[in-house]
Amino acid sequence: MDESDELLGIGAFGRRVGLAPSALRFYDDCGVLRPVKVDPASGYRFYGAEQEGRAVLLRRLREAGLPLLDVRAVLDGGEAEARTVLHTHVERTRQTADAARALIEEVLRRNPAESPQQPQGWAGVGGAELASAVRQVGPAVAEAETRAKHPVLGCVLLELDDGEVRVVATDRYRLAVRTLRAVATGGAPSRVLIDVGELAAMAAWALPRQHIDIEVHGDEGRLIGEDGVCRAFVGWAGEFPDYRLVLDGVRAVRHRIIADRTALREALAEREKGAVITVRAGAQEVVVSGGQGGGGGGDENGGGKRPAVEVSAVCSGPPLRIAFDPAVLVPALDAGVGPDVLLEVASESEPVVVRSADQGSFTTLVMPVQALVSRETD
Repeated sequence: MDESDELLGIGAFGRRVGLAPSALRFYDDCGVLRPVKVDPASGYRFYGAEQEGRAVLLRRLREAGLPLLDVRAVLDGGEAEARTVLHTHVERTRQTADAARALIEEVLRRNPAESPQQPQGWAGVGGAELASAVRQVGPAVAEAETRAKHPVLGCVLLELDDGEVRVVATDRYRLAVRTLRAVATGGAPSRVLIDVGELAAMAAWALPRQHIDIEVHGDEGRLIGEDGVCRAFVGWAGEFPDYRLVLDGVRAVRHRIIADRTALREALAEREKGAVITVRAGAQEVVVSGGQGGGGGGDENGGGKRPAVEVSAVCSGPPLRIAFDPAVLVPALDAGVGPDVLLEVASESEPVVVRSADQGSFTTLVMPVQALVSRETD
């Protein structure tokens, strides 16, 4: 047996020690693991069995992340130097891992809605249904001047309870509530306040999705589409008005008016605060009068008032005179669905319930302007 029979070619040696031929050639070029013999004609490298231990240790040190200079010190330096190099590398690795862990934990704290923790409460609804609810309820939030004093009135309440999702907004003169029946629910009753602008963006995201899950984590949460894509949101801290107390406080209805929604809206449009709706005994129409036109011009009869307009209606109850601010009532009519609108009135000075005959899940309460009723004349 000659010398070459006792040696291993680069491929065979590499398989024994777990190193690719390209790695062995690299370590040869670096002087870390020289072959025993190189064929002068072909340049083929041969390794001896006694090199296996060094090669395996080299591979393991590199897998542990040691730089090549430190590897050389461990392989060729004294025992004390080798230990110093290894201890230094362990400490450096620990510090790197600690820094990475701290960074990741900070990211998770800043983005809790993306974490896999169990939500406080969740409910599944149709994406288009949620978008529709936001479209109807959103206009009831307060204007900018009121929001500056009462930020929660610029938010919409999202409430998960009793197998339902309720979307609620109010500016203290109008209260809008849309109830969605959830297809599935879990966790505890939950509520979160969301800025109306943020919620509008969420609604646009939800609209094309057939189904979404709403998850609430304290004052934060996320929407999850059926495709697994998520949209996180951050809520507002604050005390939202007790809308349930307001709804429960509505007294028994004495007057009901069913009118064409568009016709009533047009009769009220461009009138100012103090427009009066009058219902005469036995009449099948309401009369909308009073309130200056939006341009401030008067009609041909003078007095700076728009002429009275009759709107066909089905009325029940005693005669009625009630005044509204069209800036409050008209948006409530706009938010409705279907050709008809139902007004339920307890008295001239109490909140009026505005409903749609085609959508019982949406309710608006509108405050009349009692102080101006007595100033109007027929």
